[in-house]
Amino acid sequence: MTTPDTVVLVHGLWMTPRSWEHWVPYYEAKGYRVLTPGYPGFEIEVEGLRENPEVIARLTVPEVVDHLAAVIDGLDAPPIIIGHSFGGTLTQLLLARGLGAAGVAVDSAPTEGVRVTPPSQLKSLSPAFTSLHKRHEAVAFSPEQFHYAFANTLSREESDKAYERYAIAAPGAWIWAYGLIANYKPGHQETWVDYSKDRAPLLFIAGGKDHIMPASVNRSNAKHYDRSPAVTELFEFPDRDHWTCAAPGWEAVADKALDWAVAHARARADA
Repeated sequence: MTTPDTVVLVHGLWMTPRSWEHWVPYYEAKGYRVLTPGYPGFEIEVEGLRENPEVIARLTVPEVVDHLAAVIDGLDAPPIIIGHSFGGTLTQLLLARGLGAAGVAVDSAPTEGVRVTPPSQLKSLSPAFTSLHKRHEAVAFSPEQFHYAFANTLSREESDKAYERYAIAAPGAWIWAYGLIANYKPGHQETWVDYSKDRAPLLFIAGGKDHIMPASVNRSNAKHYDRSPAVTELFEFPDRDHWTCAAPGWEAVADKALDWAVAHARARADA
């Protein structure tokens, strides 16, 4: 295995590939090819998805994972996979399939079995739980809700600008299934991974001021891999929120993710 020359960036819920627009030229300037595959149907961009939320409401996790896996399978060599929020969950699912040379999950949503649910997380996700009908709809944040859940370390004005530029709705079915009841249904659900299995190295990056995916959730998720022979580490930025990939100082997050992934992919290749 050679040192990866490609980085695949996987966005999370309430976002599109546009959320990586700072990272793409930043990594390209370092000599990497950068891919930002969207979920199926997300080719129509932020404004189009706001006008056609049914595209979002119809999404399923298996079709998204299969779509991303096909992109990665089509590459000449295993890439570095970096995912934010639910993109961190997807990164874990892709690594569990044996894909990628190394992975980084930034402010990751949990895979099945992670039962830590802090109050700030419940408050952040609460717009999806106001009605049973939300399970079948695309659920959008208001600007105020986005500020609390994503950009709480920014001013309201800065948060509103980010909201206008990037925010879309998210599949209500996913929030219900994986944020509320996945751990209470019998059998393995769609976000289950075998925590004892070998796979590419994985870093969790957590934000100490993240409301929607707090550091405690990421610490618990990382600890679930204790039985795996694969490298699993966690790094916390104590003063960063969920909007960490675009909030001022995002370069430190991008550098940490890439430097760690390259070093551990190289070490694995040389082993």
